[in-house]
Amino acid sequence: QVQLVESGGGSVQSGGSLRLSCAASGYIFSNYCMGWFRQAPGKEREGVAVIDENGNTRYADSVDGRFTISRDNNKSTLYLQMTSLQPEETAMYYCAAEPANPLGSDLRWLLLHPQVQTYWGQGTRVTVSS
Repeated sequence: QVQLVESGGGSVQSGGSLRLSCAASGYIFSNYCMGWFRQAPGKEREGVAVIDENGNTRYADSVDGRFTISRDNNKSTLYLQMTSLQPEETAMYYCAAEPANPLGSDLRWLLLHPQVQTYWGQGTRVTVSS
């Protein structure tokens, strides 16, 4: 069965960095767009970054320039390098997968509509203290 397992979360101070990983199994990883989403307490889930099967990326404005999403199709693993973390970014971070569109995926739309993602991981918690 499909599994997405996130790791790398933890507690850091403001300005710190973390690298999240998401190990995927049970489906053809290279045929899917992948994304990182986060949900803070009392808030809706929001898109952080998405990447298509070819490595094209899209970021939320709030993280652009500080976060980097990448993927290793040989290892079926998704990554999120986060730098200059701020307390308001404390949240549960989830990876998700959605089949890629052979005609080209709308990464902006995927970022803005987390609900369409087909598969989800259980999440990894990131806590940023001031």
